[in-house]
Amino acid sequence: MSSTLSDQTVSDPTPPAPSLPAPARPDQHWLPDSARRGLFETPFGLYIHIPFCASRCGYCDFNTYTASELGPGANQNDYVDSVLAELRLVRLVLGSELPTVRTIFFGGGTPTLLPAEHLAAMLDEIRGEFPVAPDVEISVEANPESVTRASFARLARAGVNRVSLGMQSAVPHVLSVLDRQHTPGQALLAAEDARAAGIARVSLDLIYGTPGESDEDWQTSLDSAMSAGVEHLSAYALIVEPGTALARRVASGQIAAPDDDVLADRYEQADQTLSNAGLRWYEVSNWATSPTGQCRHNELYWTGGNWWGIGPGAHSHVGGARWWNRKHPAAYARALSEGGTPAQGSELLDGRARRIETIMLGIRLRAGVALEVLSVRGQQRAGEAVTYGLLDRGAYTDGRAALTLRGRLLADAVVRDLTD
Repeated sequence: MSSTLSDQTVSDPTPPAPSLPAPARPDQHWLPDSARRGLFETPFGLYIHIPFCASRCGYCDFNTYTASELGPGANQNDYVDSVLAELRLVRLVLGSELPTVRTIFFGGGTPTLLPAEHLAAMLDEIRGEFPVAPDVEISVEANPESVTRASFARLARAGVNRVSLGMQSAVPHVLSVLDRQHTPGQALLAAEDARAAGIARVSLDLIYGTPGESDEDWQTSLDSAMSAGVEHLSAYALIVEPGTALARRVASGQIAAPDDDVLADRYEQADQTLSNAGLRWYEVSNWATSPTGQCRHNELYWTGGNWWGIGPGAHSHVGGARWWNRKHPAAYARALSEGGTPAQGSELLDGRARRIETIMLGIRLRAGVALEVLSVRGQQRAGEAVTYGLLDRGAYTDGRAALTLRGRLLADAVVRDLTD
């Protein structure tokens, strides 16, 4: 989950307490009996999508909306009511089979566009409806301009113990191409404010390969992020997604598309800089100072855990069952207010699909995947990949397929070979 977020300063006045809607009927949500098997043995998390942005970044294709795009029936101030209704629906669907919530992740969009009290109300609802692990990881994505030390303090009192800040770059002209509104230094100040407020775990997100970005620009961003002393950093290659403003600018010739060779150089530059600063890669796009600094919620995704996605467009996965909610906030809110399910579609993965997904996600981790998960042909391809320097020879000898640095640069190709 990357932080392609827009921002707005959170107002300090305390908003009124949210109202509490009646729960929806549990028989209208899709969860087959097969998905309940192993429910207590598999790590379980909640993802809460906050779909609001103050403005739209040119490269973003996430399910997010500015005020002018929302239209009738989608009130940002009332959004908390819909989330509380869906949380109660989840509780009723699961019945007595309640797994312990080990991670909670507020993503977006810009979660911190909502008042901290609304996010706190969602956390109170979770604690009231579910068993929650004593060491639960509670993450909030934030944008540098959407937070203050006071808002961080309110989040910390609510139990938030991790924040992911959408820094993206420390260079003004790069931020301008990305349509970011914050200034280069604001991300560092926000990281300082978060720690001062009692949120010890802070992550910064960067994007590399922006048109016009030089090697020196990227190094400036890396050095700036490291100066914040954070324990976690994510770095993502810029992707030109169809239908975005960035894609239109590239198509019209206003700016050049990111170059694959440049992206590879930028990645190696990042890995070297972060390694020298004491951060170790644990997933292709993520580095941490230690295992305790890793994002446990994202590890649910990569290791086949269970998570329930709350909010418009949110995706869920429980025991091989997968479903997704209605995308527009108005349609999502209407379904819940009428006592129905917000789910729009679903699928049940068969054994082969789950195996392929295990390989696709697991290979991105430093530990890789067990060779026994691969087909006979996949194991043969893994041996060839070792010869080509794409998989680590020592890990292969120990029965695992794990990417080398060169393999990380060509991860998609390696996945295609191993799942063929």
